[in-house]
Amino acid sequence: MTDSPEGLAEDLADLRAVVEIHGHGLARHAEVIKGLRDRLGSTASVDADETAGRPDGERPFVPSFLLYLDGPEHTLELESLATWVNVLLVPVYVNEVSPLRPWCTRWWEHPEALARLHALWLAWQSLTDSPSCGHTGPSIWHRDHLDPALARLRAPDGPFARCMLDPERPAHNANPTTPVEDFGFPSA
Repeated sequence: MTDSPEGLAEDLADLRAVVEIHGHGLARHAEVIKGLRDRLGSTASVDADETAGRPDGERPFVPSFLLYLDGPEHTLELESLATWVNVLLVPVYVNEVSPLRPWCTRWWEHPEALARLHALWLAWQSLTDSPSCGHTGPSIWHRDHLDPALARLRAPDGPFARCMLDPERPAHNANPTTPVEDFGFPSA
């Protein structure tokens, strides 16, 4: 920053640009939240403290951890997670599959994997939107979230290790031709 009128004008212009960028990000998030509310039919549960001071007691949308959801909210969240895992995560980050780096195509059948992947997805949603998290968000997601999660999931003693070695789990095969399997709920 400078004290000259020209420098102050530049600083003000820079601040206005930053505010405008964040404003666009907030508007985009508001649209996403409205769409999610419409699809879910209700908002996720929040504490009364979070609604204090909001007009008409309006509750903010707070994404819930998958393990806390049930019914249609759980189903919708699981289907969305499966799309993200199969379309983005696996094709980009799960390359080689071996006993030392296992991956199960039926990852949703492993409670630890399901919990870790959902947490990873929530972090991805927060850290990959440049207007709201800045340009370093994706780097932070890779370093702080993706790398530790995949290291644990794909460890030789991780949640997928038995799938590759246990003959009792024939549907969980070793070295699948593609590490993606369509997610679907069992028929009733």
